[in-house]
Amino acid sequence: MSNIGWKRYPQDVVGQLFLAVENNDVINSETAELPLIQLGTSQQNIQNFYALCLQFWSDGFTREELLSLINILLAGKELTTEQHKRYKYIRARYKHLRFAQRLYSQKHDADKIFKATTVYLGHLQDGFKNADKKSINYYGRVLRLLLSRPAWNWVKRSLENLQVDNQVGFEYYVSHQIKQLTLLLDKPNLTGTQFHDMRKIVSQQVSFFDTWRSIENNPPEVYAISRFLANINGLMGQKHDEMVADKLSGTREYETPTPLDSHIRECLEQLVGKIVRVS
Repeated sequence: MSNIGWKRYPQDVVGQLFLAVENNDVINSETAELPLIQLGTSQQNIQNFYALCLQFWSDGFTREELLSLINILLAGKELTTEQHKRYKYIRARYKHLRFAQRLYSQKHDADKIFKATTVYLGHLQDGFKNADKKSINYYGRVLRLLLSRPAWNWVKRSLENLQVDNQVGFEYYVSHQIKQLTLLLDKPNLTGTQFHDMRKIVSQQVSFFDTWRSIENNPPEVYAISRFLANINGLMGQKHDEMVADKLSGTREYETPTPLDSHIRECLEQLVGKIVRVS
């Protein structure tokens, strides 16, 4: 399928997605009864969802703006409150589009440079949140290379020419992800990497339902699933921040096997129990 000329959405739809993404890891108790969750979606939705995610990323910031924030950190200065917020929002746009590439593309993976940029933006954020100058210097310099104009142009072409998967391929991928989540839930203890892998599956599903509810103006069931997933994402994000801080301080090694928090486990088991599997 040719993907030249992606659909463009009005600003109110993009704004809805911005609000959803801003709250996609906020701990909440909005959903008393989680609806049944269908894993599949239509071919048109696959196309349209990616289009919105691409627009959300491409219209949200400039390469020069992101580089200026990185250069401030490399100069040994701290970001202002407003600059910190801008960095957070830019990184959120990267993460949302990376999830979209994993969900909707034929390869179910992100462009290598785009994926590396997203990961290193996270490591840089961990660095300045924990005042780790070594991390700031290393990841800041790598990011300057990844955001050079040739790399940027390569990424833009890759994103715009992405080939979306068909309905069957999408359903197979998501089913496999849920199977992996279930297998991880069966483990009594999880390493840092396993915990992070589990959260990535949850985060991808948050992004899917956030995009869906933004396009269709918050259908009640889709909204409920989105907020339930955001709660799990927030709980797991909070725990992961603790794990990273412990690693940087030398308190605990990141890969030390640890029991999954009982509340997180309960929420994840409720999630898996509501999924209607594709036959």
